Amino acid sequence: MMKKSAAVLLALAAALAPAAAAVKNPDTFVYASIGDPESFDPAWAYDTSSHNTIANVYEYLVAFDGSGVRVKDLVGRLSTKVPSRANGLISADGLTYRFPIRKGVKFHDGSTLTPEDVRYSLIRFMLYDRDGGPSSLLLEPILGLSSTRKDGKLVEDAYARAAKAVTVQGDSVVVRLPKPFAPFLTILANFGAILSEKWCIAHGQWDGRADSWKSYNNPTLDRALPRTEMDGTGPFKLARFEANTKETVLERNDSYWRKPAALKTVVIKVIDEFETLKLMLKAGDADSIYGPQMYFPQLQGLPGVTLVDGLNLLERSPVVFFAVKMNPVGNGNIGSGRLDGDGIPANFFSDKDVRKAFAYAIDADAYVRDLARGKGKATNSLLPPGVLGYEDRPPKYHLDLKKAEEHLRTAWGGQVWDKGFKLAIVYNAGSAPAQSICQMIQRNIQSLNPKFRVDIRVLQWSTYLEQSQQKKIPIFVGAWQADYPDPHNFLFPLLHSDGYFPTQQGYSNPELDKLIEQGVRTLDETKRAAIYRKIQDIYEEEVPHVQIADGARYRASRTWVKGSVFNPIFPDAPYGDYYYNLHKAE
Repeated sequence: MMKKSAAVLLALAAALAPAAAAVKNPDTFVYASIGDPESFDPAWAYDTSSHNTIANVYEYLVAFDGSGVRVKDLVGRLSTKVPSRANGLISADGLTYRFPIRKGVKFHDGSTLTPEDVRYSLIRFMLYDRDGGPSSLLLEPILGLSSTRKDGKLVEDAYARAAKAVTVQGDSVVVRLPKPFAPFLTILANFGAILSEKWCIAHGQWDGRADSWKSYNNPTLDRALPRTEMDGTGPFKLARFEANTKETVLERNDSYWRKPAALKTVVIKVIDEFETLKLMLKAGDADSIYGPQMYFPQLQGLPGVTLVDGLNLLERSPVVFFAVKMNPVGNGNIGSGRLDGDGIPANFFSDKDVRKAFAYAIDADAYVRDLARGKGKATNSLLPPGVLGYEDRPPKYHLDLKKAEEHLRTAWGGQVWDKGFKLAIVYNAGSAPAQSICQMIQRNIQSLNPKFRVDIRVLQWSTYLEQSQQKKIPIFVGAWQADYPDPHNFLFPLLHSDGYFPTQQGYSNPELDKLIEQGVRTLDETKRAAIYRKIQDIYEEEVPHVQIADGARYRASRTWVKGSVFNPIFPDAPYGDYYYNLHKAE
């Protein structure tokens, strides 16, 4: 999400209409999407559906202004200034950052923001550190750790290191890094949301003491702040979350420290069927909707609808992940749990030949042609175009059923071909592209041998996340949208043993870990790019996942929606929005 192409505005049908449609519900904005939020706890949430709400209710120390994604595009939010060497808020050695905390800011419960709240929020974010969560984003630059656990044991001095690294000095919060970390400020624009310490403690969260942090480390979801409770400083407050309908309602914060938002209410609805999304947009019952690339033609020509095309995100999407080490307990996705023709063992994909065979069963060109409207190309690099380390090389894996058969005949000493297998691949409800990819894999793999059986299962987003985090899905289709604009934000979550996806896959490669850690600490870009070439070579041989296509997205909304600003790393972009910027007018 670093580089944005010039958006092409397509004013569709509005000029042909005899008169502009009256604005429906002018004070309310309705966004209809497919993903139900997993959690509104900033220390837990690591999915775009959750983060879209978090970014509108909570606030960060700094924020991106407009569509820019570089340090120069940052503005102060709860910090009155963006630290720099020029203003004296970054030390000469690049290790100490001072954030002057804004005065007079109120949380939604009426309490006043203090520097101690900021310190507590940053330390809690790091020490919370649930498996597959976002904590590593601050642990790495601030403590030099990718996790608070190593080899199954807690890093005993993690609290002491965090308490020493993040301090309050007068009206400022000071953060001291162990080593330079160039993207540090850009991380803070999306992570480390500020909560009230007293409110958190009152709601059963960590009390901030050195002797209690361990009992709050790596919690289960039921110990996170519930989706019905939020207390931020942002322009909107949580009015309610309906678990049954998966509807989130936000209301304007009239006591916001800036000018209150123009919108009075924001409603986020979860709708799994695109036809329903389309009808809601057409009728004006939704102001903006989630729209997969394949459905773009169906939205063209709708009266009162604007399509903004050619929106480039810094992302890897779609991606097919192979679970190398699964949890077999109560796992209905692996059949018998044995390589006997009626299931697969929990380590089925630990054999590289199995992974390579499935990689050769994916038709990336067909995906681009049929699902991405011919926009984009088959992915040929581990890193997206425009990012340091991107290489324009021929794709390693492409549809080749002959090679797929060769690898499956070799896999598991020939047992796979002789005995066959049965497994399930899973996608999240409402994702038509993911559904098509699963059907592609099913069709191509089953065509190789009548003993191969691939079932397709669909889960609600929150259940899908839960099962993948529990290592219960053999093959799952996902996507990665950058948290901050740097190559490390792709390599770590996609390949590092402590990264978001490898922890779900049970995948670990010590050589990759070492190179990834070396790359982020290397300041010379030529040397850094050379490290990433080595990583790419290892990745192509290991193939723990398959990246399918690079392409652009579009945004569909009613013409009466005004003020939207596309920022490629805003949570849930390009569909979700920073609702503070929006208003509705004819």
